[in-house]
Amino acid sequence: MTVNNPKELFTKMLSDVRQRTEKTAKICQELGDAAQNPQIKEALQSRAFLQDKILSTLDRCFELIGEKPVQISGRMEDVFVEDFRRELAEIKVPAAKALFVLIKANQLMHLRIAEYVALIAMADVTGHLGVGVLLESCLADKLAFVERTRRLIRHTIEIKHDIRLAA
Repeated sequence: MTVNNPKELFTKMLSDVRQRTEKTAKICQELGDAAQNPQIKEALQSRAFLQDKILSTLDRCFELIGEKPVQISGRMEDVFVEDFRRELAEIKVPAAKALFVLIKANQLMHLRIAEYVALIAMADVTGHLGVGVLLESCLADKLAFVERTRRLIRHTIEIKHDIRLAA
C-alpha cells in the first residue's frame, strides 16, 4: 500500500494492528499449550479470548475514521512463531519451558504496546479523539497483561528457586 498522507499511514498502521491481533489469539493459544503449566495455559487462553473484544474495538475505530482495514503482508508473527518453536524444542526442563513461554508472551505484548502508543498519538494528530480513547482501552489491556505476565514470571522463578533449595 502506497502511503500519501497521515490518514493513509494511520489506516495502514491500524490495519496492521488489527491483522496482528487476529494472529495473536492463535499465538497465545500455542504458547499456552507449550507451557505445560495449567496456570500459564489458563492465563494465555484468557489472553486469546480477550482478542475478540480488541478486534471489535479496532473495528469500531475503522468505523469512526470512515475506512476499512487494508490487507497487510507482514510476516513478523510467522517469524516469531517459527523461532519460538525452534527455541522451545531445545529446552528440556518443564520449569524452564514455562519461563521461556512467559518471556516470549511478554516480549510480544511489548511490541503491541509500542504499536498502540504510536496509534494513539496518530489518532490525536488526525483529530480522531474518540479513536484515541478506544485505542487507549486496548493499550490498557496490553499493559494489564504485561503486569500479569511479570507476576507469573516472578512466581515461576520463585517456584523453581524453592525446588532448587529443596534439592
